[in-house]
Amino acid sequence: MPRNDPRTTPFEDRVRNGEPARVRPVGAGPAGRRPYLPPATHPVRALVWAIHLALPLAGLWLLLARPALNAKWQDNLSHFWLILVVAGVNVVLGTMIGQASARRADARLLLVSLVFLSTAGFFLIHGLTTPKVIIQWPNYGFELSQPVGLLMASVFAFASALPLNERAARAVLASQAWLRGGLVLLLAGWTAASLLPDLTPLSARSPAHGAGLGGLELLGIALYGAATALMFQLHRRRPAAMLISLVTAYALLAEAMAAGMSHLNWHLSWWLWHVLLTLAFLFVAYSAHLQFRREGSSAGLFDAVALAETVQRIRDEYEDALEELVGHLRRRADTRVPVATRLAGKFGLTEGQAAVLDRAGEALADEREVSERLAALVELGNTARVGLPERELLTQGLERVRRAYGDVRVALVSDGRITLRSGEYGARDFSGDAPVRLGGTVVHPLTVKGRLAGALEVPVGRTRQDEALAATLASQLSISLENARLYQELSTLFRQYMSPDVANALLADPRTAALGGELVELTALFADLKGFTSFSERATPGEIVEMLNRYHSAAVPLILGNGGTIVQFVGDALLALFNAPARQADHATAAARAALAMQKAAEEIAAGTPGYPRFRIGINTGLALVGNIGSPELRGFNAMGDCVNVAARLEGVAEPGTVVIGQSTLDLIGPGATVRPLGGLSLKGKQQPVHAYVLTRLP
Repeated sequence: MPRNDPRTTPFEDRVRNGEPARVRPVGAGPAGRRPYLPPATHPVRALVWAIHLALPLAGLWLLLARPALNAKWQDNLSHFWLILVVAGVNVVLGTMIGQASARRADARLLLVSLVFLSTAGFFLIHGLTTPKVIIQWPNYGFELSQPVGLLMASVFAFASALPLNERAARAVLASQAWLRGGLVLLLAGWTAASLLPDLTPLSARSPAHGAGLGGLELLGIALYGAATALMFQLHRRRPAAMLISLVTAYALLAEAMAAGMSHLNWHLSWWLWHVLLTLAFLFVAYSAHLQFRREGSSAGLFDAVALAETVQRIRDEYEDALEELVGHLRRRADTRVPVATRLAGKFGLTEGQAAVLDRAGEALADEREVSERLAALVELGNTARVGLPERELLTQGLERVRRAYGDVRVALVSDGRITLRSGEYGARDFSGDAPVRLGGTVVHPLTVKGRLAGALEVPVGRTRQDEALAATLASQLSISLENARLYQELSTLFRQYMSPDVANALLADPRTAALGGELVELTALFADLKGFTSFSERATPGEIVEMLNRYHSAAVPLILGNGGTIVQFVGDALLALFNAPARQADHATAAARAALAMQKAAEEIAAGTPGYPRFRIGINTGLALVGNIGSPELRGFNAMGDCVNVAARLEGVAEPGTVVIGQSTLDLIGPGATVRPLGGLSLKGKQQPVHAYVLTRLP
């Protein structure tokens, strides 16, 4: 991430710049929190900064108000060398900022470089035209070069402080050749015109009182003032030492222009604007020097000055580079040229910075690797759904785990042994559940109820954290495996003692076992064996059990296959419900179909075994209270109501081998059924006759 990114916090900028972090006082919440102010905008520092800028103006006013203090001091040679040195420093700065502009393709940096190059060029001409060094007398080139240079630079300064949009920035960059070329031609022509004696107006002797731009200096001062304010606002949004140094430089250039309007050559007020220009350039140079010492590279010295789009682009480049470094380190690829070295060349980093980048990238890669492994553990837990077969569970879970842990393998116990790529293992190979280390792999035992159930093979970790995560993975797999087997045991057990629909509801949500019920329209099917009592009197217990099992083994699949729920067996009788608990649109037809199929199966059983009793079945449809009935200690799923009672009474009047249905059931089945009317039956508990029918065939 680039330094001074507009979206970074001041805390991040200070830490990244090597400055001490300021910790918010404990208890300072959002309402009472004291906002952080960057150094240049802190009230005290801002006041000191303003005083420093105001002092030169106060000194200028004092010198102009008290002419006696504005002494004259003329030293042509000192002036000449001072100007040459400061102009040289300024040229270096302008060139460096120009190179940064070309490297970043940034319009603001281009304009800032033109500020320094234009002031440096005209300042140099001012020095070369120092009287009695190259020429003998002060001319217009000597008098006007610096005001003209400052005025031209003020235009560039104001443009550089504007929040240029993408279109304007492209236009500035497209015209950079014209801007630079035009500046060079202007400086060359101005130099020649100022140094060639008596050939141009610029080489003519200037008046004794000096020459100026006729008030145009005020325009330059206003432009510098606006540029200073705009740059200061940018600094508030994106605090940076280079930005505040540029703000100071623009302010000093404005003061230098104001000081030069007095035209009192060689007086102290005249020297003052030379000093201000020198300070403006040296202030930026010193800031660049400090940042270079801190970073050890000149690649990003002026990035803080760039446009927001450039800063974002730099940030994206840094993030892409970091992602490249992290990806390389995560793959642990061996290459002849380390990726940090390649990135160092790309971003102009020193050898020490490249080493730090390499270590930082490795630490980030390790952190992401740990995060991915933890995420894989969480996903493995989510994958271990209730009811998933254990082999399918392991297959699905390992697809995600392998992406985080590498070449992970799992095997389950078979004939007391576990076969993995690294070898075969048994319970004795894992002492106290400790893993087995073999070359580049570690084998962890998987246990279920304290017994060896399988093994997990993972690559050897590089750190203790890797080993701990591998052990956690083995524990998670053991838990998932134990849960899968426990569910399978419970599922098998439940389904042997209750209907699958009830068992599935209890396993999915144990709260469905709560006492209570609801009114549901259902079809109840009662069936018992006519002649069971007389058969029991002449048969042995073993023969009775065998007979019941044969009938029920035939009846139960037929009921379940038609969507029914068997709620109870009572001796030779059974009760089945349709449309409860699982809903069925055609529950009456499903119950009738199951009943006819039961009678057909019973006929086949009875035909092969003379003397066996025969099924008789009663079916009725209506509302019933359905739910868990009993006590907190013991309960069962059942149905109560007139509908169920009528079905039991119809079963009682049915002949062996027949199916008797009520009127409500026939109404739902429809007119296509073949029935034989029994008329209105007087049933126990019913005041009104109940119309019933013998069902022989369905449509």
